[in-house]
Amino acid sequence: MYKILLVEDDEGISNAIQSYLESWGFEVISVQNFRDVSGEFSRETPHIVLLDILLPFYDGYYWCKEIRKTSNVPILFLSSASDEMNIVMAVNLGGDDFIAKPFDFRVLLAKIQAMLRRTYEIAGSPSLLEHKGVTLNLNNFTLSFEGNTLELTKNEFRILETLLSNKGKVISRDTLMTKLWQDDNYVEENTLTVNVTRLRKKLEDLGLNDFIKTKVGYGYLIDL
Repeated sequence: MYKILLVEDDEGISNAIQSYLESWGFEVISVQNFRDVSGEFSRETPHIVLLDILLPFYDGYYWCKEIRKTSNVPILFLSSASDEMNIVMAVNLGGDDFIAKPFDFRVLLAKIQAMLRRTYEIAGSPSLLEHKGVTLNLNNFTLSFEGNTLELTKNEFRILETLLSNKGKVISRDTLMTKLWQDDNYVEENTLTVNVTRLRKKLEDLGLNDFIKTKVGYGYLIDL
């Protein structure tokens, strides 16, 4: 199920969009705290963002720039401010598409489906895993955070990929050991501990303290 973050302060419009898209099988999260849209984005890690321009506190352009600092997630602007200048600005600041209000919900659905297909299905599996500003690139074994990039070993990458793909869940040591066994090389249990310790040190050097938590006697997790 694809997750959509909806940033729309008009409650009537927000409820109508959410109800319609949920009827098509999407999970829709409507932003409640318009002072901290970036925070809600980081917590929810959506597949696509629907973003109004005229918002309380900070406009949609500001939040688009903030999201683009850490993520390439598709952003679709929704706005009644649909003059040419606003459309050009939205695209130049990182937006992927623009739909003018009022709009037909069928047009909105078609644009969302096209953006998701281009981003996730045509290319196969998503090439990035993102969580709380952390981006794991599945193509080149790198992790990025706040403008810094970290090179990972094969085992460090497998551990982090497994934990990020199951964030909020405790992953057993046995499961992680199986991940490290993928190429049929035997891995001693102590090797997992060594790899997790080394990975934690690298994360701490990026400012990510306690990013990987230990569940004593069972395994590891990354909190939601």
